[in-house]
Amino acid sequence: MKNSYYYFANQFYQFSNALPLYNRIYGTFIARKRFSKISKYIIYLKNLNKSPNYNSLFNVPPIIFRKIENELKIKGILFSQSNRELHIDKKCISVFIGHGTGDKRYGGNAHYLESYDYHFVVGPKQIQKLKDDKINIPEEKLIKIGNMRFDDYVNNKIDKEKIITNYGIKNKNLKFVLYAPTWRFGAGTFKTHVKKFIKEISPKYNLIVRPHFHNAHHIPKIKLWAKINGYKNVYFSNPGNLYKNDTMFDFAISDLMISDTSSILYEYLITNKPMIVVKNEFDNYHNMPDEMNIMTAVDVYNEKMNICELIDENIKSQKYSDKYKKMLHSCFYFNDGKSVDRAVKFIESIE
Repeated sequence: MKNSYYYFANQFYQFSNALPLYNRIYGTFIARKRFSKISKYIIYLKNLNKSPNYNSLFNVPPIIFRKIENELKIKGILFSQSNRELHIDKKCISVFIGHGTGDKRYGGNAHYLESYDYHFVVGPKQIQKLKDDKINIPEEKLIKIGNMRFDDYVNNKIDKEKIITNYGIKNKNLKFVLYAPTWRFGAGTFKTHVKKFIKEISPKYNLIVRPHFHNAHHIPKIKLWAKINGYKNVYFSNPGNLYKNDTMFDFAISDLMISDTSSILYEYLITNKPMIVVKNEFDNYHNMPDEMNIMTAVDVYNEKMNICELIDENIKSQKYSDKYKKMLHSCFYFNDGKSVDRAVKFIESIE
């Protein structure tokens, strides 16, 4: 490979979607030029450098900061995790990767997506989202590769014991429940339910609380509250810590996931483990056929229900397992652990 490769994201956590590709072909990360981001990039990207010819403090990968409103002045191939209008030279090839394929509509102007040279498509659900928003992208620009984040999970490359050790989990005999709500954009349930779930779930299960990146700043105070009140078996996963708290790590050790309107519901299908959706008031969804709608294959929790009884019943019965298997392939292409290979093959074809 001969081109220079760049990875752009509005927010640092979105880079997680590019990491499987970066780990193979390397390159440089681009972040928006703000002092707050410059001061935090070491925290979010430390230990992620894979480039063999690049050395850095705290082993962060190469990164440059740019004002996105201006021309980026780069040459090569740019992979974007965010729906943004990017000002690049005509000789620079742009590829949209995105950062999740859920039911919420794209933020900002969805028609920016039409400006990209290519789209790496994870599956039919992504195509359906484009159609529902009347986004017109020629077929030859839609490159079917599947979900690159699934590869390590499918290929059994995730070290579960290492993850459990990193969390400092004391009672390994308890089942693991992952609570991964979204944020304000999606009427996320973190603020309304996190303390309730800690109180009710952690005495019986290992509870991993993974808030959305935009709520991650609440972790220290919730962690302190749990400690003061004597709640054990509760652990916190910070989506900003891409090295220790990758989404797939939490998937690997969990036995069940609780969420709300997050796109993580569809990514969790790769595990074929049960899910519970917390009822909320969000209603700005894409129109999806039943085979791409997770709400047709989950129990929905409300305040009047006993959450532990619901968890027990779902873990024991695995009642939606067959539906999850079908829905996985309705939403995502391939699921064979070779999505990065397909991406690399395409990149080689356009160089």
